[in-house]
Amino acid sequence: MSEPILVTERRGHVVVLRLNRPDVRNALSADLIGQLGLALLDAERDAEIRCAVLTGTGEKAFCAGLDLKDFAASGTPNPDPEGGAAFQRLLRGDVEVPFVGAANGAAVAGGFELLLGCDVVVAAEEATFGLPEVKRGLFAPFGSVVAGSRIPRAVALELTLTGDPIDASRALALGLVNQVVPRDGVLDAAIELAERIAGNAPLAVQATRDVVRLASTDAPAAWERQGEWVPKVFGSNDAREGASAFVERRAPVWTGT
Repeated sequence: MSEPILVTERRGHVVVLRLNRPDVRNALSADLIGQLGLALLDAERDAEIRCAVLTGTGEKAFCAGLDLKDFAASGTPNPDPEGGAAFQRLLRGDVEVPFVGAANGAAVAGGFELLLGCDVVVAAEEATFGLPEVKRGLFAPFGSVVAGSRIPRAVALELTLTGDPIDASRALALGLVNQVVPRDGVLDAAIELAERIAGNAPLAVQATRDVVRLASTDAPAAWERQGEWVPKVFGSNDAREGASAFVERRAPVWTGT
């Protein structure tokens, strides 16, 4: 029996999603795009999932981007409308579950765009990152927008206009990744980070993530959104539970309500 192209593993309140096409550097085929999108929807619908980790199989690549051979054969990057729409939201960072990227190797083109959609990223020391689309007569639609909102404009233009790769140390200095660790520790470090996120109140995490992401592109809108979240979060059961747990010197028990 052939290996699944997407491996899913539960770790308590964390789900690990692993791209599993190492023979083609985990390139995104139509089926893999659809399966990843559907796995995202499953995570959003499961109240017990509070964070997701996204990684790849092998030592060479996290993801090499779109599988051009598959695209040429099928004529579409995604045959599954529901999964494809969810995948697009992941690229935009517009999902309800926090995502931790675990870059075990090179992340280029659509693979780098996929990482940019994650909230935080742990990278292997050997990992490289790039948006080489202009070298192929294309452009990085999601990478151009997301990179432009996360790093200085001049740097975003350098990466997207030259198409040249950068190494993990520069990605860390630019703030594109949060940690750089030895390759064999990437997944463990990403899961540990995801568990720290998952250990916090779900509603508070959702509100914080929403406002911070919006503030990077539209500060006035973020202030307005914050005003909408305040009564929801401060009036929640979890807010009362957090205060009670602090007073009683015990670990809180979150319900997400």
